[in-house]
Amino acid sequence: MEQNRVPLAETDQHGMIAALAEAERGGTVGEVPVGAVIMVGEQLISQAHNETALREDLTQHAEIVVIRRAMNVLETDRLDEATLYVTLEPCAQCAGAIILARVKRVVFGAYDPKAGMVGSVEDLLRHPRLNHRPEILSGAMEEKCGALLSDFFEEKR
Repeated sequence: MEQNRVPLAETDQHGMIAALAEAERGGTVGEVPVGAVIMVGEQLISQAHNETALREDLTQHAEIVVIRRAMNVLETDRLDEATLYVTLEPCAQCAGAIILARVKRVVFGAYDPKAGMVGSVEDLLRHPRLNHRPEILSGAMEEKCGALLSDFFEEKR
């Protein structure tokens, strides 16, 4: 796993702060606190948190919900100018959606050693045989993102 220790650009800070706020909102309603936002340039297009409990559907991860909302807002099926900010390393399902949606760039916070598909378990987003590979910035605000998840699961125990 590569660690991002470079200071974040201002737009990336705004994106990660917005994703963290979404994760916190999700946690307050009993969802695993993962948040995501999509921005094009400095414009916030969509935001979401996990909705798996709310919808009783395990596929409703923050990334899936935010991608769907962004496509509706932009009236397109390609997010080739968009950056996805997410508080947790995407899983296989979400990595697949990111590739299919042609998301230009992915910025994520905490690594997921059990299911992460951007370097932890495997690296689907940078697999050389795929026809689309987004730019990746990993470990953004990693400590805050990880603490939010750790605190949530500590309270559940």
